[in-house]
Amino acid sequence: MSDQEDESYGEDDNNADSELDVDDKYAGNNDDEEDHDNEEQNDEDNEKEMDEEEEDEKVRDVPLSNEMLPECLSLLCKTGDGLAHAFVRLDASEKELTDIKILSSYIYLRYVDLSKNNLRDISPLNSLTHLLTLKADFNKLTSAKLDELPYLQAASFSNNNIKTLEGVGHPMLEQLNLNVNNISVISGLEQDRLMRLHTLHLRGNSLTSLIGLDLPNLKVIDLEANKIRSLKGLDMLKNLVKLLLSENLLESLDCSEDVPKYLEHIDLRSNNISELVEIKHLGKFPSLKVLTLAENPISEQEDYRMEALVVVTTLDRLDEDDYTQDEKLEAKQVREERLIEEQQQQEEPKLEEEEQEPEEDQEQEPEPDADPYEFTE
Repeated sequence: MSDQEDESYGEDDNNADSELDVDDKYAGNNDDEEDHDNEEQNDEDNEKEMDEEEEDEKVRDVPLSNEMLPECLSLLCKTGDGLAHAFVRLDASEKELTDIKILSSYIYLRYVDLSKNNLRDISPLNSLTHLLTLKADFNKLTSAKLDELPYLQAASFSNNNIKTLEGVGHPMLEQLNLNVNNISVISGLEQDRLMRLHTLHLRGNSLTSLIGLDLPNLKVIDLEANKIRSLKGLDMLKNLVKLLLSENLLESLDCSEDVPKYLEHIDLRSNNISELVEIKHLGKFPSLKVLTLAENPISEQEDYRMEALVVVTTLDRLDEDDYTQDEKLEAKQVREERLIEEQQQQEEPKLEEEEQEPEEDQEQEPEPDADPYEFTE
């Protein structure tokens, strides 16, 4: 075999990101409302569990076997020591598999696709210490927990029944897809073992808050189609560039003053934002260029488009429409006029105070002492 046919780990690393196609399919303020949401969620969970139990009775046992492997394996490459060759790619998708124990001995696999099976346990993958990309979408997993895989760069577990983020800690992991699962609380993320994670997909879960996202190196996060009501916790994402929060339950955009200073793109489509004054909170983001607020009550107000540009001076696009140069000039003029008005309002109380200062009491001159030599009758 020629050197061109052999692939090095470095070349595999460059192709790792392209191996993972993120699946974008997803289903989908008072205490009374929250209780109602919780009751609905519990009903949905119970129905889902009953459906799963009924489905389990119909699922037949299908282990991955030696007879099936030849059609699943491909890409023959040198092993790490360069002394032998091994297949490094496995595509065992859509096989109705329930068992992959056999894979524990295929330690040189780098690219594994187990999507669209009936798997509940992927622990045999703990032996695959050369793994670069993993796809386990559309299975029956309740956890994404694996031992630390030192070279894993991209992992996708969308459309399962995963309820926790615990056990996801791989030092080289850059992309993680957990779309359409049953995660309601962000907990268990190990920041020190996810230092290279830059893209996280959590679309179509049951999250109500951003609290727990302590991932300062994250650049893109997809939280669409959840039940998030607040931006509290956003300050922990120091290097965030793109935030997707459409189809949530946001009514206010109030957030900490310590916002991600590199955030350029925010999608807030289909929330419950109704007051024009909420846009002022977005003026805290010094790098914001692209904003989506369509399908919110606020987008029906007359001055909505201009007000957004007046407040967020860095905006280039609102709701898929770029701002024209004329709009930017008009917004600049409005800002200058408001600034003058604010200055005048600040000066007026000072002038009134000066005018109302009491006049100083005039000092009366003392009467002169009587002259002792003055003649008196």
